[in-house]
Amino acid sequence: MQYHLNGFHPGDPDVFPPAARVHDRSTGLPAKVDVLIAGCGPAGLCLAAQLAMEPGIHTMIVEPKMGPMEKGQADGISVRSMEMFQAFGFADKIKRESVWINETTFWTPGEGGITRAARVDDVPEGISEMPHVLINQARIHDMYLDIMKRSPTRLEPDYGLRVRDLSIDTTTDDHPVTVTLEHTAPGREGQTETVRANYVVGCDGARSNVRRAIGGTLHGDAAHHAWGVIDLLAVTDFPDWRMKSFVRSAEAGTLMVLPREGGHLVRLYVELDRLGEDERASDRGMDDADIIAKAQAILKPYSLDTKEVVWWSIYEIGHRLTDKFDDVPEDQIATRNPRVMLAGDACHTHSPKAGQGMNVSMGDTFNMGWKLRSVLTGRADPSLLHTYTAERRAAAKGLVDFDHEWSRVVGAKTHADVDGELPVVAQTFVRNLPFTCGLTIEYEPSALTGDTAHQALAPGFELGKRFHSAPVIRVADAKPMELGHAIETGTAWHLFAFAPDGDHGQPGGAVADLCDWLQNDPTSPLRVHTRPDDDPDAVLDVRAVFQPGFRDLDYGAMPALLRPHKGTYGLCDYEKVFSVDYKSANIFDVRGIDKAQGCLVVVRPDQYVAQVLPLSARDALAAFFAGFLKPAA
Repeated sequence: MQYHLNGFHPGDPDVFPPAARVHDRSTGLPAKVDVLIAGCGPAGLCLAAQLAMEPGIHTMIVEPKMGPMEKGQADGISVRSMEMFQAFGFADKIKRESVWINETTFWTPGEGGITRAARVDDVPEGISEMPHVLINQARIHDMYLDIMKRSPTRLEPDYGLRVRDLSIDTTTDDHPVTVTLEHTAPGREGQTETVRANYVVGCDGARSNVRRAIGGTLHGDAAHHAWGVIDLLAVTDFPDWRMKSFVRSAEAGTLMVLPREGGHLVRLYVELDRLGEDERASDRGMDDADIIAKAQAILKPYSLDTKEVVWWSIYEIGHRLTDKFDDVPEDQIATRNPRVMLAGDACHTHSPKAGQGMNVSMGDTFNMGWKLRSVLTGRADPSLLHTYTAERRAAAKGLVDFDHEWSRVVGAKTHADVDGELPVVAQTFVRNLPFTCGLTIEYEPSALTGDTAHQALAPGFELGKRFHSAPVIRVADAKPMELGHAIETGTAWHLFAFAPDGDHGQPGGAVADLCDWLQNDPTSPLRVHTRPDDDPDAVLDVRAVFQPGFRDLDYGAMPALLRPHKGTYGLCDYEKVFSVDYKSANIFDVRGIDKAQGCLVVVRPDQYVAQVLPLSARDALAAFFAGFLKPAA
């Protein structure tokens, strides 16, 4: 991280100086806000943490509960979410606190009970530099809440409030959404107040009032099957208690073992009973004792002695997708821009057994956050917000479809397992590892994602997919690092110039020519879209990777754009130039980059690859950014 740019400031560099407008409820609720977020789940807090960093955006986030979550609910963090956490700056903390899932085991009926039938890698080799981890959802909330509290706006949730209803005035652009908020605090239950907003984001769960207010409905099916989930501290002789395990018994059913953070806590997902067509799990009156008894029966001949139940719940499997991700009717997309959007469980519901709900929900608002910031700061046209629905509806449908298949495989009474081969559930698990790692989302060609005309220049950076990081050396200080870790949350686009063979950054080289054009030609996107008072990388963050080792490169001879001077004092940014890390892995080899020609990889603020272009593709680059960014005022 970089700090002291505008002068020396002692103390925690993650605490930002307060902005002119900070969160303050001493005089009551605000009359108007830029963005109102309903719900303090992972989707809502992920969005709030991004918006809180923008001093000029007035954000409000409401939550009907009276304080932050402490335990329960989701626990699985995919490698893709860990990559996202790196951009937020708290991946290392999560790595330290969490349990890493390195291997998954599969148990099937055997003589006298259950027997281990297979064990497989949980994360395929080379798929990401990040691990798959498990940790209490409440700790993820804490990370976002900390960012909000330390941000320039000092944003904090308004607890004890829920969105009851809203209306949209399509005839005005001045805070057109009127939101009716209902108090839930003891002594104020049912009291209402109104707040007007430019945008409202419904992260208020499967029973979303925001979704209902815009006429949205969840469609799908239910499997009519009750499952129990329980976090417990227990003594057992089951040998894979600290492994992620799928256990299927001959008669008692199926469970999953998920070790949790701290070395002792374990979560079990336990198959309970089939439900009638119109029956709910709550009708059976089951509780934690039923979950434990069923788990004991499934694990035989191994014992399970529960010492403490930390949290438990009984749920029904359902797979549903909303018909609306925003308030704009299909036939009005060309004439109206979204004012109300949905994210997380408000638009997709599924079982928790694949560990995808929290991850996809955060992915929703990580996609949305930079777009809202770009629109509200005047850098992008409001029509950019249409891309949220276009991109995330497909991601949500993929999740619901996958979970439908996965739930039926996990819950099947019998499998035609063949001696010497992986059990069916293990085969399905291995086949779907890229999906469960969160790495199969692929945004279709659009204003934000180019076509594959030049994909051959870097096949390892797939258009529309997340930027697959690889090791490099930062030239100025010889630091080994992951190139993808240069991307931090914000609204800046990242241009990674991969130099052709023989290019050391010298004048007349391909990288120097590109940098000269970007910096000096009035038609370049950097000149067109960067404001006079912006730092040079506020909109387009240009970095270069060269093929020679770092000792063979002269940092002081690099193009001026790669050594920009920024901030109050005009201090030099020394973090734009990289070389191949020959001790670890050659990024040109592992990502298939054309060494003779090099290439330019354009990466979105949310870490997805938008373009792969030749280094000389000036017109294409300018036209791409002109498609959604406004010219600087």
